[in-house]
Amino acid sequence: MSNELLKNWEQVVEFISERFEHKNPDLNAILFIIGVRELGTITEQYFSKDEKVMLMHIATCKILSYSGYYELEGVDNSGWPQWKPIKQIPSLDISEQELFLKQHIIEYFNKEQIIEFI
Repeated sequence: MSNELLKNWEQVVEFISERFEHKNPDLNAILFIIGVRELGTITEQYFSKDEKVMLMHIATCKILSYSGYYELEGVDNSGWPQWKPIKQIPSLDISEQELFLKQHIIEYFNKEQIIEFI
């Protein structure tokens, strides 16, 4: 991971940590938070295990949409975003997948004007 990417990732982790009882979030926790944000549900709602997986999927589709991998089709009757795959995600090993997602999460926080990276 480049120094700039590492610094930006640490900013994302710190940003989330400061807002959620100073817990050090992992990649899945950050995807879950993005998914909740994209769903638009800010209340203290309980999500089932399946819904949590769906929220992480929503987040993954959203962050990868910036690179043209997914496109938002709309929302279903329950208000959940529905995404359509546009192009194939590259075949990556686990560490490459993690780096790929981190790069896109950083882009999400930047493009959504949540964090201004230095």
